[in-house]
Amino acid sequence: MSGTRAAERAVVKSAVETARPSGPVGPAFWTTRRRDVLTGYLFVLPQLVGVAVFVLLPVGMAIWYSLNKRNVFTGKQTFVGGANYAALAHDPQLPKVLLATVLFSVGVVILNVTLGLLIAVLLNRKFRGVTVFRTLFFSPVVVSVVAWTLVWGFLLQDNGGINGLLGTVGIDGPNWLQEGDTAMVSVIVSQVVRSVGVNMVLFLAALQGVPRELYEAARIDGASSRTLFTRITLPMISPTVLLTVIVTVAGALQSFAQIAVLTGGGPGLSTTVLVYYVFQQAFEFNDIGYGSTLALMLLSFVMLLTLLQWQLRRKWVFYED
Repeated sequence: MSGTRAAERAVVKSAVETARPSGPVGPAFWTTRRRDVLTGYLFVLPQLVGVAVFVLLPVGMAIWYSLNKRNVFTGKQTFVGGANYAALAHDPQLPKVLLATVLFSVGVVILNVTLGLLIAVLLNRKFRGVTVFRTLFFSPVVVSVVAWTLVWGFLLQDNGGINGLLGTVGIDGPNWLQEGDTAMVSVIVSQVVRSVGVNMVLFLAALQGVPRELYEAARIDGASSRTLFTRITLPMISPTVLLTVIVTVAGALQSFAQIAVLTGGGPGLSTTVLVYYVFQQAFEFNDIGYGSTLALMLLSFVMLLTLLQWQLRRKWVFYED
């Protein structure tokens, strides 16, 4: 009986040794680390595909179009090298367009950031109806840009609501959208009123994150309200200030609908900002090559301004450890 069992054990041992692979056994391929890395790549893959399709591919096509002269009627395309870039220096309208772009962007950024911060400071208090006021200031953000601009177009007409309101107090209002200075002011105000709610929410979240203990300690030392704001509030929310400035600058340089609907770039070129000038050259004048060149110049401006602001953060942005 014992001999039979010993024979069975010998047979099993021989079978196991035969099934065991020869040579040294390496580590398993699907380790936990590799599975985690693959999972991470799968999660970011949709975003990477979106960036490649909707950002990198259009930029690459714009670069190619900027090197060519394309006839949209015949479909014929001719390689011209840097001719479109050389045309930038000889475009008599470009300086006026750049001036309008600077005026519009500076006006939008200054008003948007300062008003957003002011409204956030005023609404960062506990009083009855504060939620209603926060909702009112933010509600224009969710309105369609075109619908919002059309309403402002009616209000800013010569016989529109704003001049009618001014007429009740004996003021003869101007033709807002047909005069250069007032047209620029009109599109700036329309843009700011609609988008200031975003900055208000960002600033409000940052203000609510400032420790109350800092204010209490400063008040005990006799600090005034102005000192509290300049020495505590601004340094503590400076990362949010940087974020809002970057986002607002990029948004101002890309504002198109307000210009197209309200003024169409006029009167003259007084409100023709660069992004609208790109549209005119590419789709109204059918000069795809020159329009692509202007679009790349706009992209360069946005990237340079963003990089400059990011570098300047080291001098005035406070990061709490």
